[in-house]
Amino acid sequence: MMKRILVTVIAAGLSLAGPVWAAPSSQVAWTQETMRLIEGGDAEKGKQLNASCAGCHGAEGISPNPIWPSTAGQNAAYTYKQLRDYKDGTRDNAIMMGMVMALSDQDMADISAYYAALPLPAPQGDGGNDAALKLVKAGDSERLIAACNTCHGRKGEGNQRSHGMPAIAGQMPQYFVQTMQLYRSGGRANDVYGIMRNIAKDLTDEEISGLANYYAAQDAR
Repeated sequence: MMKRILVTVIAAGLSLAGPVWAAPSSQVAWTQETMRLIEGGDAEKGKQLNASCAGCHGAEGISPNPIWPSTAGQNAAYTYKQLRDYKDGTRDNAIMMGMVMALSDQDMADISAYYAALPLPAPQGDGGNDAALKLVKAGDSERLIAACNTCHGRKGEGNQRSHGMPAIAGQMPQYFVQTMQLYRSGGRANDVYGIMRNIAKDLTDEEISGLANYYAAQDAR
């Protein structure tokens, strides 16, 4: 009886403390088998499969629409994870879920290899403001926000050795802002350990806009 009361009290305390992300943020397990699959992706086959993706992401991975992401030069493991997350519903997007439903794991590895073989997008715009630069280089210790370049690289080139740290240099500013807003609202919840959700919830609209413009102007090709 005492244990049951204790569990009830803890559960109540957690509900009052704020949102609890109990569900896993991804079903992808980074086993040796998964990594071998991704590393063995066939870029030529991926290029052929990209024919159905090009309408939104471009034939060379450069999106023609600012609200859709450019995928050129993206970390293959990151792209693979996103495609898997769409397929199993961990990342919610009706259009993408429909697009990936017929893809096999090998197909997703091939598409990821194709995008990874392309150069990152060219820089665009004039860059962010001083507040954005501070967040990129130093973060904000009072809000427990780590420096952006810790995970995403000095120029937004991403971290090829980490599966959850995408390249964001040259990314569409509108898509960047949209993504951060989704993290902030919880509308996107496939970030491992809720890292991006915890950061985004403490950023202002102005800071998000500044970061979007900063990374759009970075040249990491």
